[in-house]
Amino acid sequence: MPKFKIAWLPGDGIGVDVLKATKIVLDKVGLDAEYIHGDIGWDFWCQEGDAFPQRTIDLLKNVDAALFGAITSKPVKEAQKELIPDLQAKALTYRSPIVRMRQLFDLYTCLRPCKAYPGNMLNFKEAIDLVVFRENTEDLYAGVEFSPVPPELAETLNRLARPFAPFSKLAPDQYAVSCKINTRAGSERIVQAAFDFARKFKRKKVTVVHKANVVRATDGLFLDTAKEVASRYPEIQMDDANIDAMTMWLLKNPFNYDVLVAPNLYGDIISDLCAQMVGGLGFGCSGNIGAKLAVFEPTHGSAPKYAGLDKVNPIATILAAKMMLDWLGETDKGSALERAVAAVIQEGTIRTYDMNGSNTTTEMAQAIAYKLR
Repeated sequence: MPKFKIAWLPGDGIGVDVLKATKIVLDKVGLDAEYIHGDIGWDFWCQEGDAFPQRTIDLLKNVDAALFGAITSKPVKEAQKELIPDLQAKALTYRSPIVRMRQLFDLYTCLRPCKAYPGNMLNFKEAIDLVVFRENTEDLYAGVEFSPVPPELAETLNRLARPFAPFSKLAPDQYAVSCKINTRAGSERIVQAAFDFARKFKRKKVTVVHKANVVRATDGLFLDTAKEVASRYPEIQMDDANIDAMTMWLLKNPFNYDVLVAPNLYGDIISDLCAQMVGGLGFGCSGNIGAKLAVFEPTHGSAPKYAGLDKVNPIATILAAKMMLDWLGETDKGSALERAVAAVIQEGTIRTYDMNGSNTTTEMAQAIAYKLR
């Protein structure tokens, strides 16, 4: 009987291609696992009205970890048009299945390492080694949104709004509301996760990213909570920066930063920026981690125009598999996999199109697997 059960969630578009390539590498590294396919993604929304079917939810309750490919998400009106007619009549609302998964399984830590591998011509600078901790379940991704705004909510907002608030004079169908919800408990546990990581891996500094000078209530709570947590880790330096300034300073001198922690939206933004500095989304991996389950994925989208062409870079997904191996306790295998990736990048003879090469997705995976012999 295999040691681990892994949910295998290809999703949409190139998600299928990069997971197929990653399986080549996992087989070679020798992970003792059963891979169980799970249905998720746009096709299931169109045919069933549910991009995250209950059968997949049940699967995730009974596995050790999951590897996820990519998801196609479209605006509400376009999503409605692609439903089968019987479902259109029910006026179903599309929600991203990965966001729903994070909330349903309380995968509150989004861990995104951003590391420059020597020899990658796409590196902004060599030796960048940043880690982003993104809160994964609340903030503007809480999913509490209204368009049009219900009359009772409009009445409350108008009563509480400052007299000069532009929306206060508008009809409820002329504006929309998305609620930014940050809790003290949610803020504390993600900041603590960042400091625990820094302590474990001897990182010197944790930078808290926010916009508390303007978004005073929610980001103010996040920052105040972060300061309380930091007091428990006297050996680790803490500083903080506004999200807008952070994007500038990261580009100016990324070596001033080590571990970054942020609410959901800001973490999403800066992790993509950091990924671009180390080669782009073809190198961006991510772990959605909770107490009992972790789901690992590349940070890129489904790129439908490249689906099935065996063209895209699978390294982000292969590095996500490395994160999965570490989380499962298979750290030797994880280290071997990362060394293989680094060796292929440094040699530079196998490159996909984003690396100014012409090799296929499969050829890149095979080259990495070859280094594992």
